Amino acid sequence: MTKLVYAFHEGQKDMKELLGGKGANLAEMTRIGLPVPEGFTISTKACSDYYDHDGQISEALTDQVMTALKELESKTGKTLGGSDQPLLVSVRSGSVFSMPGMMDTVLNLGMNDETVDVVAGLTDNARFAYDSYRRFIQMFSDVVLGVESFFFEQELSKFRREKGYESDPELSAADWKEVIEAYKKIVKRHTKTPFPQDPKEQLFLSIKAVFDSWNNQRAVIYRNLNDIPHHLGTAVNIQSMVFGNMGDDSGTGVAFTRDPSTGEAKLYGEYLINAQGEDVVAGIRTPQPIASLQRDLPDVFEQFIDTANRLEAHYGDMQDIEFTVENRKLFILQTRNGKRTAQAAIRIAVEMVHEGVIDKEQALLRVDPEQLDQLLHPRIDHSDDVEKLTKGLPASPGAATGQVVFDPDEAELLKGKGQNVILVRTETTPDDIHGIVAAEAVVTSRGGMTSHAAVVARGMGKACICGCGEMQIDMKAKSFRVGNTTVNHLDTITIDGGTGEVMLGEATMIPPQLSDEFETILQWADETRRLGIRTNADTPQDAQKAVEFGAEGIGLCRTEHMFMDPERVPVVREMILADDLDNRQKALDRLLPMQVEDFTGIFRAMGPRPVTIRLLDPPLHEFLPDKEELLVGITRMEIQDPGAPELAEKKKILKSVRLLDEFNPMLGHRGCRLGMVYPEIYEMQSRAIFKATAALSEEGVEVQPEVMIPLVGHVQELKAMRKVVEDAAIAVTEETGVSFTYTVGTMIEIPRAALTADAIAEEADFFSFGTNDLTQTTFGYSRDDAESKFLQHYLDHGVLEHNPFAVLDTEGVGKLVETGVTLGRKTKPGLKTGICGEHGGEKRSIAFCHETGLDYVSCSPYRVPLARLAAAQAKVNESSRTVNV
Repeated sequence: MTKLVYAFHEGQKDMKELLGGKGANLAEMTRIGLPVPEGFTISTKACSDYYDHDGQISEALTDQVMTALKELESKTGKTLGGSDQPLLVSVRSGSVFSMPGMMDTVLNLGMNDETVDVVAGLTDNARFAYDSYRRFIQMFSDVVLGVESFFFEQELSKFRREKGYESDPELSAADWKEVIEAYKKIVKRHTKTPFPQDPKEQLFLSIKAVFDSWNNQRAVIYRNLNDIPHHLGTAVNIQSMVFGNMGDDSGTGVAFTRDPSTGEAKLYGEYLINAQGEDVVAGIRTPQPIASLQRDLPDVFEQFIDTANRLEAHYGDMQDIEFTVENRKLFILQTRNGKRTAQAAIRIAVEMVHEGVIDKEQALLRVDPEQLDQLLHPRIDHSDDVEKLTKGLPASPGAATGQVVFDPDEAELLKGKGQNVILVRTETTPDDIHGIVAAEAVVTSRGGMTSHAAVVARGMGKACICGCGEMQIDMKAKSFRVGNTTVNHLDTITIDGGTGEVMLGEATMIPPQLSDEFETILQWADETRRLGIRTNADTPQDAQKAVEFGAEGIGLCRTEHMFMDPERVPVVREMILADDLDNRQKALDRLLPMQVEDFTGIFRAMGPRPVTIRLLDPPLHEFLPDKEELLVGITRMEIQDPGAPELAEKKKILKSVRLLDEFNPMLGHRGCRLGMVYPEIYEMQSRAIFKATAALSEEGVEVQPEVMIPLVGHVQELKAMRKVVEDAAIAVTEETGVSFTYTVGTMIEIPRAALTADAIAEEADFFSFGTNDLTQTTFGYSRDDAESKFLQHYLDHGVLEHNPFAVLDTEGVGKLVETGVTLGRKTKPGLKTGICGEHGGEKRSIAFCHETGLDYVSCSPYRVPLARLAAAQAKVNESSRTVNV
């Protein structure tokens, strides 16, 4: 028979997947001899069996629980429901990972109308006994029977008011008897059945409630947010009760072995004299700082300090400890690795290395890479009372306050006047880039974590929230509405890009502060990792910021972003609207010095580090006005002012827009296909790259340009475009008399390119996997359509485990990457490979890149520290697996 139930002494800390975090820690504390109340754990396997049996507790589990209960009764000398020495127990959920969404604890289980009198006699404290019974009725009814605690609190408040009492300690035993009778009536009224008196029925109902809580809404949402697998199940911990509410020599509390906010190495926590555990968290009474325990119960305090130090040393991490003192005797109810802020995580990890508790590799694993992102952006001081308005997807971290604007031109205008604005749009397009640059933050009602707004904002280090579905935007009225609340043009809002919350009014900001420990942990990461870390940067400012964060080069410079400058758009449109090559060349000649200036600034910022520049990628229509807006403008002008000189120009632009219009722009005339038809565009960009290279080389500045041809699907495309680049290099060398080195490679973002990588490698010096588009072309998903229409449904129903645009799909897209690397290096063993999609800044995707043997990952500047740490963790985990094998 499968073992489903384990006494505490049968387990250990390494059995978390079977016993849950709480159960494994209770077992471990029992094993090392700490004062833990006796008990047993029902395993996560039993939870899985429960769901396999359609929500029914199996006969096998029932038998094993009853056997464990008998053993517990034997060890304690008490009996559940006994008339001489009644056993009272607590029932707690305990999943593998700590989950605030799980079921609340049930205390004092085993109490009924008979055992309460026995407890009163044994303790010689009737008030304590009846207080414990009323607590149990309220807690059990709320957690197990589904009768909201509100009804009981309402009844108790009414009772205190009628009796003239101000607080619970004033109630006598007789008072609690009256309250108990009232509570039982509440249960009968809401459940249509009496409060259960059989302790074994109470126990099995509680076990069932714990299992059911695994799939409650809170738990499911928490697992989705924290990427916790849904199949793990939860354990159930049954533990004999100890009482902190037996008088002034008893109490209960919670303490951390270090400050969870700052990481300072000092005991941090609070406790209550003459109280049970729920009193500490319920906020009914004000707890005392843990240090006050030294004054009230000095012997217990010394024992607790010793136990806390012992636990931290044993687990090698900061511990979150729950304890109870019963008649001056200390009991440890639970220990677990304590949750902490990003600042605290880094400080604790570094200081524990200096203290000799852990080594550097363990320290690297103690910090979640995602936490580093929090430290690089302003944060909201949550002590401010700011009204929360709505919530969207946390697309780019950081916080910002500003006046609401709906137009990118106005955002730029107001920024020029020194005003802070937040750009609110239904969605953004490349035309909005100047408004995004000017705004403090961006909010969109549509789009996902990898939408245009999200990607651009992350690259700039700006806070961004996408997919605020509750936000109804009225562009004409310049306002948006959420429920009954309307926010008008220039009203002030605050956003938190880390949580996705939009708030009314202004909140106080906490500026980013990078500690010495922050630099230390990243230095250790650099000493450990194998993967190189580059950045995606399109401006000298972005490049400089990335260098400050430790970037070793640029893995993606998107030249189309340079064309979106409002001063350049007319010249770009002139190039697009040209009727012949001569006129197009004239426009390109005007763009050439602009591009030279762009590349010179970026090269200068990066110094000797490699810079991968992607030649123009998007279809040309993206640089032209919206077709619908043009039609409306032309129609209005024909009615109001048919002789206007701009009318002919607008009609010419509309004709070009129609000619360039595509059924599926993502799969249309873009990338290298543009260069094949209009080679003069790529020739101009290549000349600009090499002119900047030559000029800086003459200054003695080392430059490493890498020219990347986008969207190659066939080796002949790369061969043709490589010749354009090489001819431009020869021309610039002849013009300037300066020799320089460069490389030419391609972005692998089409499945065919990955599958024929051996042929493509003949013409490529490097591969850069564009995993954003590779994901779109592999799945056949339009990213924005998928995220706004069906992707969340897929995630909710388990069709996909992760959003493939956020976490690399290793089973499909990953196989193409592996294939591309293997085939490419078969042709050229030393072929340099990396990724430059958004996945380059995501920890699980970075681990995959390490395992696949890529040379580098590239991500937005503000995610460079995250990538440095994640790459080091991948190396440490690889080493651990090798040692274990």
